Amino acid sequence: MTGKSVFEIIGPAMIGPSSSHTAGALRIGRAAGLVLAEKPVRAEVVLYGSFAKTYRGHGTDRALAAGLLGMNTDDDRIKEALAAAAREGLDIVFKTEPSGAVHPNTAAIALTGVSGRSVFVEGSSVGGGNVVITRVNQFMVNIRGVYPTLLVEHRDRPGVIGRVTTVLGQRGINIASMNVARKQKGADNLMVIETDEPVTEDVQIQVAAAPEVIQIIRLNSF
Repeated sequence: MTGKSVFEIIGPAMIGPSSSHTAGALRIGRAAGLVLAEKPVRAEVVLYGSFAKTYRGHGTDRALAAGLLGMNTDDDRIKEALAAAAREGLDIVFKTEPSGAVHPNTAAIALTGVSGRSVFVEGSSVGGGNVVITRVNQFMVNIRGVYPTLLVEHRDRPGVIGRVTTVLGQRGINIASMNVARKQKGADNLMVIETDEPVTEDVQIQVAAAPEVIQIIRLNSF
């Protein structure tokens, strides 16, 4: 029998009304903000399934806005997050679609930052405030936010993975799990590395300096 964490059993400290539609949605928004890694100015959010049907009544729209602004699940400001987003210069557009092949509580976020940089993040709220991030930009992933996570986009060349993991080992960071999202041989790849300890900015800079690394994204907490 596989054990569960306290978080998985009782869920996060949160502002309601729903762990799936509020806390989970907020965490998806936070993940998108971390992937962007700069002040967001424009978000186009597509809601699927149950999110699409009940997002206003269950506060999913406010929760996503709160997450994009970097709020936590127990922040009293969640209820006013849409107004806060407008004050911060973040324009959010919500659209709805049938579920199709995705999980019924899914949000897809196209997010643009103040520099003009754009990212795409898709995730599903799977109950009790737990989430699965299923797509980051063009890569299909499976990120649950249980461990600090490092995303390393790199060119498909021999030795790149070894160089990155060597840097982490030399800095005393233990890898809990790792997989590589690969579209095809020779194309750009994405390492998804879960670690026991958060990766600090100085370690991120050292990893980014490795040959063939394109960019680094830290998801230390969402």
